Amino acid sequence: MNLPAGLTTRPLALADAQAVADVTSTEQLADVGETDTTVEDVLAEWQRPSYDILTSTVGVLEGGRLVAYGDLAFPEAAYTAVLPSHRGRGIGTALADWLEALARSRGAALLSTQVPAAGPAHRLLAARGYAERWTAWDLELPEGAVIDARPLPAGCTVRDARPAEHPIVHRVVEDAFGEWRTPLGVEDFAALVWERPGHEPWNLRVVEGPDGELLGAAHVFLSGDAGYVARVATRHDQRGRGLGSAMLADAFARAREHAAQRCYLSTDTRTGALSLYERVGMVVTSTWVNLATDL
Repeated sequence: MNLPAGLTTRPLALADAQAVADVTSTEQLADVGETDTTVEDVLAEWQRPSYDILTSTVGVLEGGRLVAYGDLAFPEAAYTAVLPSHRGRGIGTALADWLEALARSRGAALLSTQVPAAGPAHRLLAARGYAERWTAWDLELPEGAVIDARPLPAGCTVRDARPAEHPIVHRVVEDAFGEWRTPLGVEDFAALVWERPGHEPWNLRVVEGPDGELLGAAHVFLSGDAGYVARVATRHDQRGRGLGSAMLADAFARAREHAAQRCYLSTDTRTGALSLYERVGMVVTSTWVNLATDL
């Protein structure tokens, strides 16, 4: 990598997870005024069976301190972060060069990443020819606000998922999300959900129908002082019955029961759900863009 004197690089290791979370959080605080990255998020991504941390990451260090990193997290998607104090030194350009070369060597047709709209990373990548694919938003339910969910259909209940139901939860969620992204295999899905560090039974909630079938699922967990809803999915043949709003209200309520001071989630233009979340009282706190370049 073409880096200034005094900087070194090496592959990352599991022991670097906290440092990566800290660099990412510092960058997010500078760019959008808040952060939603924890060490558990980093470890969950890195423990996916399909992922190899040794060959997919690079850390940039100054005197032994991590100041930036790059991570080809998926075949065509990367994560990066640079401490604001180290911007303007060519680190972001060097990371982009490295990640593009790595993705190309693995046969990827494109490389994408998601960055704060109009921020330094957005400007850097736009200058490199990256094109915008979609807009994404973080939304928060203000403290004290509640979501009035539609009543569940007769005979339906919301409860914790049972371990034996995990494969069904995976199928319901990935069938829904697979409409706009490549579905995750069950082992990678498990690493991000029920094998996520700190997972508790209340983090995975399901809607059970009167016949015992699972009609939908929601994944919620604590992220610092906040409750984060990572996934809400309704089975295709059950949409339009109010299950999504019921699961969302339930997820936020469970998070608050476990000391969450605020609740939030993320969505993007592919889902068409922004207006739905705003109608139930959520407000946009930051705007992001997904950018990609052909390789």
